[in-house]
Amino acid sequence: MSAISGAGGAITQDQFLTLLIAQLQNQDPLSPVDTKDFTTQLSQLSTVESLQTLNASFGEMLKLQQLTNGAGLIGKTVSYTGADGLPKSGAVGSLSVENSNVILVVGKDRIGLDQILSVK
Repeated sequence: MSAISGAGGAITQDQFLTLLIAQLQNQDPLSPVDTKDFTTQLSQLSTVESLQTLNASFGEMLKLQQLTNGAGLIGKTVSYTGADGLPKSGAVGSLSVENSNVILVVGKDRIGLDQILSVK
Protein backbone atom coordinates (compact mmCIF):
# COMPACT_ATOMS: atom_id res chain seq x y z
CA MET A 1 0.00 0.00 0.00
CA SER A 2 1.39 3.39 -0.87
CA ALA A 3 1.37 6.55 1.16
CA ILE A 4 0.73 10.09 0.01
CA SER A 5 2.92 12.53 1.88
CA GLY A 6 2.29 16.14 2.46
CA ALA A 7 2.80 18.82 5.06
CA GLY A 8 0.44 17.03 7.46
CA GLY A 9 2.12 13.62 7.27
CA ALA A 10 1.46 10.52 5.19
CA ILE A 11 -1.82 8.80 4.45
CA THR A 12 -2.53 5.63 2.52
CA GLN A 13 -4.37 5.56 -0.78
CA ASP A 14 -7.40 3.93 0.91
CA GLN A 15 -7.48 6.70 3.53
CA PHE A 16 -7.33 9.30 0.76
CA LEU A 17 -10.31 7.71 -0.99
CA THR A 18 -12.25 7.49 2.29
CA LEU A 19 -11.62 11.19 2.94
CA LEU A 20 -12.64 12.12 -0.58
CA ILE A 21 -15.90 10.14 -0.35
CA ALA A 22 -16.67 11.63 3.08
CA GLN A 23 -16.04 15.11 1.70
CA LEU A 24 -18.47 14.51 -1.17
CA GLN A 25 -21.14 12.97 1.09
CA ASN A 26 -20.99 15.78 3.64
CA GLN A 27 -20.64 18.78 1.38
CA ASP A 28 -23.05 21.67 1.71
CA PRO A 29 -25.53 21.39 -1.20
CA LEU A 30 -25.70 25.18 -1.40
CA SER A 31 -21.91 25.42 -1.57
CA PRO A 32 -20.57 22.27 -3.26
CA VAL A 33 -16.90 21.42 -3.63
CA ASP A 34 -15.23 23.61 -6.20
CA THR A 35 -14.78 21.58 -9.40
CA LYS A 36 -11.19 22.81 -9.67
CA ASP A 37 -10.36 21.44 -6.20
CA PHE A 38 -12.14 18.18 -6.96
CA THR A 39 -10.27 17.78 -10.25
CA THR A 40 -6.98 18.50 -8.50
CA GLN A 41 -7.67 15.80 -5.90
CA LEU A 42 -8.59 13.24 -8.56
CA SER A 43 -5.47 14.17 -10.50
CA GLN A 44 -3.33 13.60 -7.41
CA LEU A 45 -4.92 10.20 -6.89
CA SER A 46 -4.28 9.28 -10.52
CA THR A 47 -0.65 10.36 -10.16
CA VAL A 48 -0.19 8.19 -7.06
CA GLU A 49 -1.69 5.17 -8.84
CA SER A 50 0.61 5.73 -11.83
CA LEU A 51 3.64 5.95 -9.55
CA GLN A 52 2.64 2.68 -7.87
CA THR A 53 2.45 0.96 -11.25
CA LEU A 54 5.79 2.43 -12.29
CA ASN A 55 7.46 1.31 -9.05
CA ALA A 56 6.11 -2.22 -9.52
CA SER A 57 7.43 -2.27 -13.10
CA PHE A 58 10.87 -1.09 -12.00
CA GLY A 59 10.91 -3.77 -9.30
CA GLU A 60 10.14 -6.48 -11.87
CA MET A 61 12.81 -5.13 -14.23
CA LEU A 62 15.38 -5.19 -11.43
CA LYS A 63 14.53 -8.81 -10.59
CA LEU A 64 14.88 -9.81 -14.24
CA GLN A 65 18.21 -7.98 -14.55
CA GLN A 66 19.58 -9.69 -11.42
CA LEU A 67 18.43 -13.09 -12.69
CA THR A 68 20.05 -12.45 -16.08
CA ASN A 69 23.29 -11.30 -14.43
CA GLY A 70 23.31 -14.36 -12.17
CA ALA A 71 22.62 -16.76 -15.05
CA GLY A 72 25.54 -15.22 -16.94
CA LEU A 73 27.84 -16.28 -14.09
CA ILE A 74 27.06 -20.01 -14.31
CA GLY A 75 30.27 -21.85 -15.12
CA LYS A 76 32.48 -18.85 -14.33
CA THR A 77 34.89 -18.61 -11.44
CA VAL A 78 34.01 -15.96 -8.89
CA SER A 79 35.84 -14.60 -5.89
CA TYR A 80 33.66 -13.78 -2.91
CA THR A 81 33.64 -13.23 0.81
CA GLY A 82 32.64 -16.42 2.59
CA ALA A 83 30.42 -16.70 5.66
CA ASP A 84 33.58 -16.80 7.79
CA GLY A 85 34.66 -13.42 6.37
CA LEU A 86 37.56 -14.89 4.41
CA PRO A 87 37.96 -14.52 0.66
CA LYS A 88 37.03 -17.63 -1.34
CA SER A 89 36.68 -18.55 -4.99
CA GLY A 90 35.03 -21.24 -7.06
CA ALA A 91 32.92 -21.98 -10.10
CA VAL A 92 29.24 -21.04 -10.05
CA GLY A 93 27.27 -24.25 -10.47
CA SER A 94 23.70 -23.00 -10.36
CA LEU A 95 21.45 -20.26 -9.10
CA SER A 96 18.10 -19.89 -7.42
CA VAL A 97 15.80 -17.08 -6.39
CA GLU A 98 14.85 -16.85 -2.72
CA ASN A 99 12.78 -13.98 -1.32
CA SER A 100 13.42 -12.02 -4.54
CA ASN A 101 17.19 -12.42 -4.12
CA VAL A 102 19.41 -14.26 -6.61
CA ILE A 103 21.48 -16.88 -4.79
CA LEU A 104 24.50 -18.44 -6.51
CA VAL A 105 25.68 -21.92 -5.58
CA VAL A 106 29.49 -22.15 -5.51
CA GLY A 107 30.56 -25.58 -4.26
CA LYS A 108 28.76 -25.93 -0.93
CA ASP A 109 28.43 -22.15 -0.45
CA ARG A 110 25.33 -20.15 -1.27
CA ILE A 111 26.17 -16.53 -1.99
CA GLY A 112 24.31 -13.39 -3.04
CA LEU A 113 25.32 -11.27 -6.00
CA ASP A 114 26.46 -8.55 -3.58
CA GLN A 115 29.10 -10.87 -2.11
CA ILE A 116 31.01 -11.26 -5.40
CA LEU A 117 34.37 -9.51 -5.45
CA SER A 118 35.53 -10.53 -8.96
CA VAL A 119 34.68 -12.77 -11.90
CA LYS A 120 37.21 -14.72 -13.98
